[in-house]
Amino acid sequence: MKWEKSNFLEDLRTHTSREIAHIGEEICNFSEDEADELTWGRGVEYGTMSFRSKSDFGLVSLFQITSKAQIKFCVNLLRQKEVPKNIMRDYVIKLESNFIRDYDKLNYPVDTFEDMNDLFTTHSQVDKLKQCIEGIAYRLRQ
Repeated sequence: MKWEKSNFLEDLRTHTSREIAHIGEEICNFSEDEADELTWGRGVEYGTMSFRSKSDFGLVSLFQITSKAQIKFCVNLLRQKEVPKNIMRDYVIKLESNFIRDYDKLNYPVDTFEDMNDLFTTHSQVDKLKQCIEGIAYRLRQ
């Protein structure tokens, strides 16, 4: 199945609360405006959306969300691409301060999907994530 925004959001609304579905929609809208490339998955069980940014390494994913209300920050993928340390440090610090979680190599050795319901408890967290992604994407494009 080829996913697109409409069926992705419809599936998201059926699998989560109204608040989290609204956050997912806001992240999708933000991604449409800010990503250099927005990709939709082809899975049968659930949809995925990936925010990709131009960089010296080609297009790189900064995060992905699923229609099952999960989000994955591609921290380790960026580490493997050897993104400059100052950009990586900025990304990790902003994620850690926003979500009060550790995203260092020891505590976050593999990029995994996390439930959005567990991460987003206030709307300001969504705004801070958008600002973080905008800043990281801008720096990667330079």
